[in-house]
Amino acid sequence: MGDIHRLVIQHGREKAREMVPARHRHLVDVAAEVLADEAQNLGITYSGFCLTAFPHKRLADADVWEKRGHNVTLLVEPGRLKVGPGPAELFGVPYGARARMILIYLQTQAVRTRSREVRLGRSMRDWMGRMGMAVGGETVRALRDQARRISACSIKFFWTTTDEAGRASDSFERGAIVRNGLFFRENDGDQGSLFEDVVTLDEAFYRALSDHPVPLLDSAIRQLSNQSMALDIYVWLAYRLHALGQSTSITWASLHNQFGPGFRLVRQFRPHFTDALAAATAAYPDARVEVGESGVTLHPSRPPVPRIT
Repeated sequence: MGDIHRLVIQHGREKAREMVPARHRHLVDVAAEVLADEAQNLGITYSGFCLTAFPHKRLADADVWEKRGHNVTLLVEPGRLKVGPGPAELFGVPYGARARMILIYLQTQAVRTRSREVRLGRSMRDWMGRMGMAVGGETVRALRDQARRISACSIKFFWTTTDEAGRASDSFERGAIVRNGLFFRENDGDQGSLFEDVVTLDEAFYRALSDHPVPLLDSAIRQLSNQSMALDIYVWLAYRLHALGQSTSITWASLHNQFGPGFRLVRQFRPHFTDALAAATAAYPDARVEVGESGVTLHPSRPPVPRIT
């Protein structure tokens, strides 16, 4: 457990806030909220999204997104949807924290109900409220845009595996995330019917999710809900730390390749990653991670929540 968590436990939130530099006080708040969480509600994501992710910022609508992680590459291609009487519109690749939050909700509900069909309605409104996301105005418009991007895009996961003889082979899974649904209503003021859609996840994606779910902590997701890089790091740590057999070092170059495609140079990426890592580990009290000159070292740690049974 990090120093911030110990300060919160020993001295309480307000005193701990006084004991750290002003720029770290938000980390005290994150740690305090997660440590105070008694409900321990679960979120779920697919293991592939623990190693790869959508872009943090908007791309040109026609651009294809390729993201490499450890032994996996994610390829996301934009697609077209009919959303009115005119011709089908091109929707670019999903991006940012809102796309990640929608995806976590869909995956969580699908695993929880053991069904490809996810009803939005009141459950999504309630979840958004717990996540601190106001239902209305700019938030709804942003969610609607990201929902359509998720619905329109096609995805491929390319996996590299190694057999007992050490020979590498590649495989890939082709599909989409959403088969149908996910059209938020146009009337922002009518919150009662805003999320009445039934979303059906793509069969191949649902099967992969069901076979390889990674549990997350709802309260941690809430604290990171506006920080796309911190969310990516949190789910990466949730996937990797408890599976480690020994301490593992990762270079800044490797971290830049996985988390920082928007940064041209490693030295530009490093401070942003360090700040996001601090937020992610504040939301994951049992994470044992060290930052050094050559990169970060991951130590075997307990998962943020127990494995799904």
